[in-house]
Amino acid sequence: MDFIAMDYETANRTRASACSIALVVVRDNRVVDSFYSLINPQVRFESQNTRIHGISAAMVADAPTWPQMWPHVQNFFTRSQLVTAHNASFDASVVRKSLERYQLDPVSYQLIDTVKTSRELFPALPNHKLNTMSDFLDIRLDNHHNALADAFACARILLQEATMFGQPALQPFVKLQK
Repeated sequence: MDFIAMDYETANRTRASACSIALVVVRDNRVVDSFYSLINPQVRFESQNTRIHGISAAMVADAPTWPQMWPHVQNFFTRSQLVTAHNASFDASVVRKSLERYQLDPVSYQLIDTVKTSRELFPALPNHKLNTMSDFLDIRLDNHHNALADAFACARILLQEATMFGQPALQPFVKLQK
């Protein structure tokens, strides 16, 4: 499989408040590259979000803004590129809302949600949260809610599902994200 696993953390409830990004590149079923950056969201942080991911306004003060970071990663979001995330509706909305906020061109890409695949493939589990799936599939997740750790775990979940059930079993879950 070839795909990109993505994860974002946000400064507050607003989806256009990304304060960190992680991308994990998988080629031929192997992780070959990764990218992580803090992002200055140019908005206030809510204490609840900081409690979850540990990122504060002071930590991102000198980080690039979304428009400064986007040129480095936009090529990962092409119409033919498969992108995955755990709870992909959240991460895809962070991309979409951030592009809208800064009046940048929208992107289209193929999206597969490992929450949805996990619910279908492992229906007996009590929930399908990232840490639950990681524990169940014996995937290391040391720093949950760190975007890079979460993106690596998501990539490994999709790889494990493809190994266990075959790539064709995952195909019905791929949707074009616009």
